[in-house]
Amino acid sequence: MLQPKKTKFRKFQKRRVTGVKLQQLNFGMYGIQSLSCGRISSACIEAARRAMTRKLKRTGQIWIRIFPDLGVSQKPAEVRMGKGKGAIQQWVCPVQKGQILFEVNGVPESLAVQAVQLAQHKLPLKTQFIKTI
Repeated sequence: MLQPKKTKFRKFQKRRVTGVKLQQLNFGMYGIQSLSCGRISSACIEAARRAMTRKLKRTGQIWIRIFPDLGVSQKPAEVRMGKGKGAIQQWVCPVQKGQILFEVNGVPESLAVQAVQLAQHKLPLKTQFIKTI
């Protein structure tokens, strides 16, 4: 799964994910664009990538335009209050509305639509299929 090799701080503060980030396709002909704000975990990113790769049968090329660099900490179950902040449990990526998540190139449009639909089922946010004009 994706996670940073090194970070400046061990633990992070929670921050809100808001705003609009209108991006365009830079690498591929087709892509997945978010329609809402939120956080996507590294497990969801990997599941979507695997779904697309298997549908495309390793043809074409896939670009992941997001990276989970925000650590989310959690204390173990049934632990008393205090004694500091919990350990990092997962890595997430804050996603804004309009941000490009994945890009695909080198496959026909019908196959790209099917692969993107499989990936959209793995993501916790509302997304849409986009293509270059």
